[in-house]
Amino acid sequence: MAIKDLFNGFFTIEEEDDDFIEEEERRERAREREIEKQREVDTNQGTTSNQRYTSSTHANERPRALQSVPKKQSSRIKSMHNERKYQIAKDPATQQGNVVSMTQTQDAFSNGSSKMCLFEPRVFSDTQDIADELKNRRATLVNLQQIDAVSAKRIIDFLSGTVYAIGGDIQRVGADIFLCTPDNVEVAGSISEHIDAMENQYE
Repeated sequence: MAIKDLFNGFFTIEEEDDDFIEEEERRERAREREIEKQREVDTNQGTTSNQRYTSSTHANERPRALQSVPKKQSSRIKSMHNERKYQIAKDPATQQGNVVSMTQTQDAFSNGSSKMCLFEPRVFSDTQDIADELKNRRATLVNLQQIDAVSAKRIIDFLSGTVYAIGGDIQRVGADIFLCTPDNVEVAGSISEHIDAMENQYE
């Protein structure tokens, strides 16, 4: 006995369902045709009886119009339609609105921009903490006076890239002191003239 003989009748193709559905659709079409023929016959007979009826009724009364019979859908189409309605009703995205309270957004905005972080990195790896604060939309003031010039340049290069990526700004506010701001913080004014004067004074 071969293995294929064991599974010979196990797997079947569901053509029977398709045939059943097609047969049901044919029957529905035939019923619709019969209903249309009956309507035509009723309409032809109804016109003569309507003429008699209208002559016998009052002038302000109108005869009733023929109502169409609703088309019966197959159970498969109905179940798919009902399932789709259930999925739409169950979807949480449709239940929540697109409306956001202005007080919530203003509170979030003010809470995010009300903090300023001060950093005095001693090694280059401290720069990651500064970048994390910038990603959290907090302004940072970086003092590079305690680090060597090569590492300070690397830190400024790294922070410049971070600030550019988040759409913020970096400004020099003193000798080896830099202000890094995210996009939700605006810095007004310029003190570059004072920086040059301070550097010349110390030299």
